[in-house]
Amino acid sequence: MPHIYDYLPEVEGDEALYLDKLIADLSDDEKNKFSNIYRNRRKDPQTILLTCLLGLFLVAGIHRILLNQVGMGILYILTGGLCLIGTIVDLVNYKDLTFQYNREIAREVRSLL
Repeated sequence: MPHIYDYLPEVEGDEALYLDKLIADLSDDEKNKFSNIYRNRRKDPQTILLTCLLGLFLVAGIHRILLNQVGMGILYILTGGLCLIGTIVDLVNYKDLTFQYNREIAREVRSLL
C-alpha cells in the first residue's frame, strides 16, 4: 500500500502522518489528483521561516499574509510585529503555523474529491 511519501516526497513529520490518514481511503487516481492540487496550494515551512526572519529586519507580517491571516499580517505591519515580540514568537512556532495552514488546505482539497 503506497504512503504519502510516494505522492508528496517533500512532506515530513506530522504533516505526512496527517495526510496519510486523510487520504487513506482514496483510490490511486484520487491520491494523484489530491497530491497535485495540494502541492500547488501548500506552504513550505522554510518559506514561512524566511519571511518571518524578514520581519525582524524589514517588514513584519509578510508570513502571516502568506498564511491567509491577512488581518494579523496588517496588524504586524502597523505595529512592527507587535514590537517584535509577535515575530519572535512566530519564529519559534513557524512549523506549527505552517502545519495549521497546510492542514486546512488538505481538508479543503480532500473535500473536493
